[in-house]
Amino acid sequence: MTKTWTKEELKKFLSEHDVKDGKSLEDAFAAHFGGLLQAILEEERDAKLGYTKYDWKNKKSENSRNGHSKKTVKSHFGSFELNIPRDTDGDFEPTIVKKHERVLSTKIQDMILSMCAKGMSTRDMRDHVLEIYGVEMSAEMISRITDEVMPLAKEWMNRPLEPFYPFVFLDGMMYGVVQDGVTVKKTVYNVYALTIEGKKDVLGIWIGDAESAKFWLKVMMDIRNRGVKDILLVSVDGLKGFEEAINTVFPKTEVQQCIVHQIRTCTRFVNYKDRKQFCADMREIYSAPNEEAGLVALDRFDEKWGKKYSYAVKSWRDNWSRLSTFFKYPEEIRRIMYTTNAIEGLNRKIRKVTKTKGAFPTDDSLVKLIYLVIIDASEKWTKPAHNWGFIINQLRAMYGERVDAYL
Repeated sequence: MTKTWTKEELKKFLSEHDVKDGKSLEDAFAAHFGGLLQAILEEERDAKLGYTKYDWKNKKSENSRNGHSKKTVKSHFGSFELNIPRDTDGDFEPTIVKKHERVLSTKIQDMILSMCAKGMSTRDMRDHVLEIYGVEMSAEMISRITDEVMPLAKEWMNRPLEPFYPFVFLDGMMYGVVQDGVTVKKTVYNVYALTIEGKKDVLGIWIGDAESAKFWLKVMMDIRNRGVKDILLVSVDGLKGFEEAINTVFPKTEVQQCIVHQIRTCTRFVNYKDRKQFCADMREIYSAPNEEAGLVALDRFDEKWGKKYSYAVKSWRDNWSRLSTFFKYPEEIRRIMYTTNAIEGLNRKIRKVTKTKGAFPTDDSLVKLIYLVIIDASEKWTKPAHNWGFIINQLRAMYGERVDAYL
């Protein structure tokens, strides 16, 4: 129960401790803080046992007091040695000072998690906490605080999803992860979406050893099992096996291969002196007003560059069914779906944080850091996509009940 001080008690406290400013007020509270914590701990054990010390008449449990164990905790008011009460059953866990907790200030924990999400090193975080709070923290303590995020990350990755997403984007990033004492390359996939309100959302994080139809089928099944019933359009970066997987789980969904990735693939081995004109001619393909005009532009591109850069023309023709999907839609929708730039913006933030890291010791350590970056970035995702009112009405006109059912 919270105690409210009377004016007389407050005046007495301020007078006894010569409180003149904020610093002296903190010092006054610090002098009593350890004793207050100890008293609360004793009260918590009394509540657990159902009777106070020496009150044997009201004892209705076989459980009893079993001494104390010493523990030093740190707080904004300094360090305190506490006697943590124990019971004979061994199941008493205080809430004011949780098991294994060594730092009481949630502000410090929140600050550490925020700094971790922005890519600060353990040393920088330790120095910052010492400067702001006057609390010295070891690297192990900081690691334990960030480890507490993992249950939240797993809960987030298994949370229920919305039943309908107009747009979904997939992109992968490669990282080194230690496995059986050897660093192996693994790909982290973030599945990013726009909701029916036009707001950004990340549906989850998946780690795969290699792209395959089996892997993507697992991802799509996971999304469906978490509540997704329909997706209109998916933009991918040429992932192997994805189209088959999504058609198995969401047979009505249209797949658009990212044009930006296609351009990068085609220009990778183009001579520097040819690149400007090569890209200008290629732009005529994906900026055409419709698919027919796009194919005419591709034929012209083939005639001019086919002999010198045959792989580029072949790539366009081999992937045309996925590259040309966006031609069915008005310009405003094309801008959203023809590229995975939306998710790449998020991935740039993730890379900014992870680029200073070497190989990650475990999959969980990698997921933990990416989760923190996503949660930090998502705090700014409050507004719908540009011109969303027009876009959703265009989708309603094209898809009818598939959209209207979720408005």
